[in-house]
Amino acid sequence: MKWRGRRGSGNVEDRRRMGAGRAGGIGGVGLIAVLLIGYALGIDVTPLLNDPGRSGGSVQSDVPLSEADKNAGQFVSVTLADTEEIWTEIFRRDLDRDYSPATLVLFKQSTQSPCGGASGATGPFYCPLDKKAYLDTDFFVTLERRLGAKGDFAAAYVVAHEIAHHVQNELGILGKANQVRQQSSTEESNAISVRIELQADCFSGVWARYADEKFGSIERGDIAEAMNAAKQIGDDTLQRNAGQRPMPHTFTHGTSEQRQRWFANGFESGSISACDTFSARSL
Repeated sequence: MKWRGRRGSGNVEDRRRMGAGRAGGIGGVGLIAVLLIGYALGIDVTPLLNDPGRSGGSVQSDVPLSEADKNAGQFVSVTLADTEEIWTEIFRRDLDRDYSPATLVLFKQSTQSPCGGASGATGPFYCPLDKKAYLDTDFFVTLERRLGAKGDFAAAYVVAHEIAHHVQNELGILGKANQVRQQSSTEESNAISVRIELQADCFSGVWARYADEKFGSIERGDIAEAMNAAKQIGDDTLQRNAGQRPMPHTFTHGTSEQRQRWFANGFESGSISACDTFSARSL
């Protein structure tokens, strides 16, 4: 992915130098298993990582940023700027309305949001209450080393996916879907969540298509990186990697095949109308 030397976004809130609880007590294979279970089930496993009885956790402040941290911050800023330009253009051209960009919060280990605690254990997420996406940039390391999704464009797909939730929020889709989820059983709520997430994957594909056309940022192999990332973070794959038998009724993001297919739908069509997962009879 060609991103260096390009304009970054002014909508990045960098909290990585702020205090953060130090996780401890679980290491090696155990840590990996706990994280994978958290990603797969959409639950916050921070309490398992920050148990004072295990680790005597401490609090850091004014944390220095490594070169890798700085590089990740620049990468996210450029990717976010790309999403802002693309979605502004799509909203004006196809919807005849303005797009209000999201803020992306970078943090280390943990921070707070109106939607609850954000942590590296829960993975990136979007909070509609403050219209901010939350990302621990160390997730990119986990994505590559633990989940097997390498490459800049795999990381860009993660950012684009969270911003896609903001697009859903701007369109009023997210609010309506979450309202229905609150009135549904756990299994029905999970099924709606899958449709939300697959639509975000599709919107990510739409962004990727126009990012390539507008910025020429996509290089050979980039789409394969995004497709592999979609595969590695599918609910069924994550549950298998966590040593579990895949349980479809607990899925909240969709299978690997579904996530890949909906991303491809968006990329190939370049149209948000092709991303209506809520009307689709089959996902």
